[in-house]
Amino acid sequence: MCYLLAKKFDGEGCIALKTKHGKELSRFVKKIQGQIGETGIQIVTISRPSAYGEYEPYEIVDSKDEFEERIIRMQ
Repeated sequence: MCYLLAKKFDGEGCIALKTKHGKELSRFVKKIQGQIGETGIQIVTISRPSAYGEYEPYEIVDSKDEFEERIIRMQ
Protein backbone atom coordinates (compact mmCIF):
# COMPACT_ATOMS: atom_id res chain seq x y z
CA MET A 1 0.00 0.00 0.00
CA CYS A 2 1.07 3.58 -0.69
CA TYR A 3 -0.36 7.04 -1.15
CA LEU A 4 -0.27 8.94 -4.41
CA LEU A 5 0.07 12.67 -3.78
CA ALA A 6 -0.43 15.77 -5.88
CA LYS A 7 0.86 19.10 -4.60
CA LYS A 8 1.38 22.52 -6.14
CA PHE A 9 5.02 23.44 -5.57
CA ASP A 10 4.16 26.75 -3.91
CA GLY A 11 0.87 25.63 -2.38
CA GLU A 12 -0.10 24.34 1.03
CA GLY A 13 -1.35 20.81 1.55
CA CYS A 14 -1.94 18.11 -1.03
CA ILE A 15 -4.46 15.71 -2.50
CA ALA A 16 -3.85 12.06 -1.64
CA LEU A 17 -5.18 8.73 -2.90
CA LYS A 18 -4.63 5.47 -1.04
CA THR A 19 -3.49 2.92 -3.63
CA LYS A 20 -0.92 0.20 -4.27
CA HIS A 21 2.29 0.00 -6.28
CA GLY A 22 2.30 -1.68 -9.66
CA LYS A 23 1.78 -1.28 -13.38
CA GLU A 24 -1.72 0.14 -13.00
CA LEU A 25 -0.42 2.95 -10.76
CA SER A 26 2.42 3.64 -13.19
CA ARG A 27 0.00 3.93 -16.12
CA PHE A 28 -2.29 6.20 -14.10
CA VAL A 29 0.58 8.55 -13.15
CA LYS A 30 1.81 8.73 -16.76
CA LYS A 31 -1.72 9.55 -17.91
CA ILE A 32 -2.04 12.37 -15.38
CA GLN A 33 1.41 13.78 -16.14
CA GLY A 34 0.50 13.80 -19.84
CA GLN A 35 -2.65 15.78 -19.06
CA ILE A 36 -1.09 18.40 -16.79
CA GLY A 37 2.34 18.79 -18.39
CA GLU A 38 4.70 21.23 -16.68
CA THR A 39 2.25 23.13 -14.49
CA GLY A 40 4.14 23.17 -11.20
CA ILE A 41 2.26 20.21 -9.75
CA GLN A 42 4.38 17.56 -8.07
CA ILE A 43 3.14 13.96 -8.18
CA VAL A 44 4.82 11.50 -5.80
CA THR A 45 4.14 8.28 -3.95
CA ILE A 46 4.85 7.85 -0.27
CA SER A 47 4.45 4.98 2.17
CA ARG A 48 3.26 6.83 5.29
CA PRO A 49 1.72 10.29 5.40
CA SER A 50 2.88 10.79 8.98
CA ALA A 51 6.51 10.64 7.80
CA TYR A 52 6.12 13.53 5.33
CA GLY A 53 5.01 16.64 7.16
CA GLU A 54 5.94 18.91 4.24
CA TYR A 55 2.85 17.71 2.37
CA GLU A 56 0.35 18.38 5.18
CA PRO A 57 -2.52 18.84 5.40
CA TYR A 58 -3.55 15.77 3.42
CA GLU A 59 -6.91 15.73 1.70
CA ILE A 60 -7.58 12.06 0.98
CA VAL A 61 -9.96 11.38 -1.89
CA ASP A 62 -11.91 8.17 -2.49
CA SER A 63 -11.28 7.36 -6.15
CA LYS A 64 -8.89 7.76 -9.07
CA ASP A 65 -11.53 9.76 -10.90
CA GLU A 66 -11.82 12.25 -8.06
CA PHE A 67 -8.01 12.45 -7.76
CA GLU A 68 -7.68 13.17 -11.48
CA GLU A 69 -10.46 15.80 -11.45
CA ARG A 70 -8.90 17.59 -8.49
CA ILE A 71 -5.46 17.71 -10.13
CA ILE A 72 -6.88 19.16 -13.32
CA ARG A 73 -8.58 21.89 -11.26
CA MET A 74 -5.26 22.66 -9.50
CA GLN A 75 -3.71 23.98 -12.69
